[in-house]
Formats: sequence, C-alpha cells, structure tokens
Amino acid sequence: MRQPAVLLLVIILMFGFFACKNEGSQGSDDALTVDSTEVERHLAQLASDEFLGRKPFTEGETKTIAYLQSELEKMGLEPGNNGSYFQEVPLVEISPMPDSTMKVVGPSGSFDLKIKDDYVLYTQREQEDIQIKDAELVFCGYGIVAPEYNWNDYADIDMKGKIAVVMVNDPGFQNETQDSTFFKGNIMTYYGRWTYKYEEAARQGAEGVLIIHETNAAGYPWFVPRGSMSPRLNLQTPNGGADKCAIQGWVTLTAAAELFKASGIKEGRFFEKAKTPGFKPIPLGVKISTNLKNQLKKDVSQNVVAMIRGSERPDEAIIYSTHWDHLGVGQEVQGDSIYNGAVDNASGSAALLAIAKTFTELKQKPERTVVFLFVTAEEQGLLGSEYYALNPIFPKDKTVANINMDALNPNGMMKDLTVVGYGQSELDDYASEEAGKQGRYILPDQEPEKGFYFRSDHFNFAKVGIPALYASGGYDHITKGKEYARGKADEFTANNYHQPSDEYTPGAWELSGILQDAQLFFNIGKRLASEKTFPKWKEGSEFKSLRN
Repeated sequence: MRQPAVLLLVIILMFGFFACKNEGSQGSDDALTVDSTEVERHLAQLASDEFLGRKPFTEGETKTIAYLQSELEKMGLEPGNNGSYFQEVPLVEISPMPDSTMKVVGPSGSFDLKIKDDYVLYTQREQEDIQIKDAELVFCGYGIVAPEYNWNDYADIDMKGKIAVVMVNDPGFQNETQDSTFFKGNIMTYYGRWTYKYEEAARQGAEGVLIIHETNAAGYPWFVPRGSMSPRLNLQTPNGGADKCAIQGWVTLTAAAELFKASGIKEGRFFEKAKTPGFKPIPLGVKISTNLKNQLKKDVSQNVVAMIRGSERPDEAIIYSTHWDHLGVGQEVQGDSIYNGAVDNASGSAALLAIAKTFTELKQKPERTVVFLFVTAEEQGLLGSEYYALNPIFPKDKTVANINMDALNPNGMMKDLTVVGYGQSELDDYASEEAGKQGRYILPDQEPEKGFYFRSDHFNFAKVGIPALYASGGYDHITKGKEYARGKADEFTANNYHQPSDEYTPGAWELSGILQDAQLFFNIGKRLASEKTFPKWKEGSEFKSLRN
C-alpha cells in the first residue's frame, strides 16, 4: 500500500537530517547533528573479528580500550580520571571445571544430571576446589524475602548446608489475579532478577542455589545460561567471595521436574504453591553430589572515561554510559566462535563516540561537565558500572543524571521511544519532549516481565540515587509498523542474542534508527548541561530516598 504523501515527506526530511555530516555545525549549536559516518566507522571497527569479541582480560580488551583512548584523544577530549583515560577495575576471573554429572539421590529415584544439557554450575568464591556431598535440596519458591509484600520464601528453615531450588522472576509474573500491586504484576521487580536470587540465598546461609530456567519467565532461551559457564569475572573482594554460596547455577525445566519427581511428594503442585501468599519452603528429601574445580586469575580491567569540563559549574556532571565489552571467543556455532556483539554493544559504544564528537563541535561549551564513560564487564554482571558506582570519579551528589546506551536498534527509524523503567524519574519528561520534536511518542517498557531495568549499567547509577535514562526505539517502525518491529526484536533474541551471529553486516543494517536515538541522547545531555536544576526521582520510585 502506498504511504501517505505527508508521511513520505517526513521520512525523507528526517533521513536527510540524520544522514548529513554535521552540516549544521557551520551555524547554530541547535542545528548540530550526530554524524552517521562516525557511527558506522566505529561500529564496523568495534564489531569486527579483529577485536575478538571484546572480552575483558583478553587481547580483545587490549585492542578495544586502546581504540577508545585513541579516538577520544583525537577528539581533544580531556582524560576523565585525574589525567588518565582509564579507571582500573580489579577483577578475578574464575574458570569453572565442573564434573560432567551431578548425582541425584531421592526417595523415588536416583539418576545423574548432565552438565550443560540439564544444568550449569559456577561459583563466585575464590576457591580452587568445591565439593558438594549429599547436600539436601529445598524448594524455596521464588527465593524472595520481601517484607513490604509480607513475603518470605525462606520462612522457618535453616539453609546451612542445603541447596535452594528457586524459580526465576517473581510471584507477580503471569499471576492469575492480574493484580498490578502484587509484586508490580507482570513488571519484574529486582526480586525476580537472577542476581538477587544468588544474593538472598547467600544471606540465608545456603550452600548453593539452583534457578529453574523457563524461557518466558527468564526472558531468554536456555542457551544463554548454558553459555554462562565460560570463565566468569567478579569484582575482587577482601574476603575472596566467602560470603557467597559455594555453588550457583541453573537447571532446565525438564531437569527440575525430574528432581521434584524424585522427591516422591505426590500432588506437589510446587509452582502453584510458590505463587501463594504464606508459602513455606519445601524440603524435597533429595540430595545431590558433585564437584567444581576452578582456575583463578586476578587482574585489572579498565573503564574508559573522558570528559568536557564545564565552563560554569564544572563540579556538576552528566554521565553518558555504555559498555564496551562482549563475550569474546567461545563455543563454535555454525563454524564461528567469535562473539562479536555488534548490537550488544558495539552499537552503544559507536553511538557514544559519535555523541562525544558532536559535543566537541559545540560553539558554546557546556556549563556542566559532560562525561563519556565506557564501562567493562557488563556481560559478567554489570561489574564495571558497579565498581564505578562504589568508587565514583565524580561525586554522586553532584552527578546530575546518567544516560545509558545498550543494544541500540539496527532496524531503521521508529515512531516510538521505549523507556525502560518509565515512571521512575523526570528524565522521562526530557525524553518525551525530545522524542516529540522528532515526531515520536513514548512507550513504557513493552516487555517489563523480562526485567530489563536491572540488566544494563544504568541500574548501578539508580542504586546509588542518580536518575538514569535507558531508552531506545524498537517497537513501531516508521513505515513498516509494530508487527514488523516486534518481529525483528523477537528474531534477534531467538537467534542472535549472545551468539556469534550478532555481527555487523553493512547494507543489512538500517543505521538511521541508531542515529535517531543518538541524536535524542545528545539533545537531552546538551540541555541538562545548560540547566541549573537537577532532575528528580518521581513519587513511588524505590530510588527516591537514596537521592534525598
């Protein structure tokens, strides 16, 4: 069907606006545009095989941070950390070597589970040999202790020496009551995130924790946790991770069913019970035995940071963030073992480099300091941003806002700007105004059950009270509509997310969508840099009290 003439004119004008190379830089700062050739140049380089998947502690890191430093220096940007472009992030790499099987002994059956096919296992303890001998399994529902919801999945049980078996997500997910106030309904709370499950099991004194994988509830297929058994990074801690569970991992839904069957508990209805207020943990009478050997390597990775010092209020900072890392070289899939991470997250890194270049072309310098932060080890659990939040270069109370970029849209221009965590802060209002100027509208997170708010680096800024924006287009294509956009997003998750196939193919990508978002992020940051007020958290945000 032919597009209406007005829509075609809008598309032509907007594409020309984003495709040009900063022709507006000859005039007003208001006409400055992010350069499409800069985005494509950086994207093609960072996503190339030469960078070996950009994994920390590898040659890929060495190449990546050298490239970032070189490009930031060429722009004339000032080093962001007391004369250095780097912030050291002390990490420990733990390479797990688990037994090939886990022995299961229960009242109604004994059998072996197979590593990777049925379960994955690793540890955050800096320990070379971990032995699990006849450890009892306890079904602990969702593994949540949430006093504000009057919820305690560990009520009246001593977990010392035991292994918690827990469900992913939280009780609000697909709950039959459809009560949006019950754990926020289908919007995942932090209680639903796998990192929380590990943290809470450790607080309860459990020897280990196994999360039951289910694709809809987790938000990704089994191959994602299956791939997590490659060498893993953790922040170095004074106690060497002694406060963590000895083992952490996942089991498939099928394997979990076998464990429940082995318990001999008839009409268990385990999942149904777990959704019910007042649930109490259920000892399964099933014991497991397995061993986990580890190779340890301590080293430092690097956050990369540059800045434009503010002309009027240099002590106040706007921080743009993106993660430079991906998964490196791993298991071969269809003849390819380099996990290039083109969408995730060469796209965000390329966009931030182009945004930084645009800031250098301003005739009137920002009144506040603008920081360009490329963090490490996001794929290992948001470690680079966590380290920055715990060891900030710019004081938290003087940090105005965080604008985070992760996995930008490669499918062309969108009518929507989808804000993950919409309703949290006044940055939503900034985003709405700038989106409106582009002829776009705001959407709240379209997959809130997947917990994206807890899955990128903005979360660590929010956790210390700094308002953070995490947004991009992706659900309503400007010409092909919502069904097309959703289909492309689902296709990426199913086939390319954390796979070697996440590659940049010139001509196959429509970079206008990335340019569209990058321009919006630049506009918001430029506006914040000239204001005297600080954006606030909104009423009802769990982060509001942290800022106060």
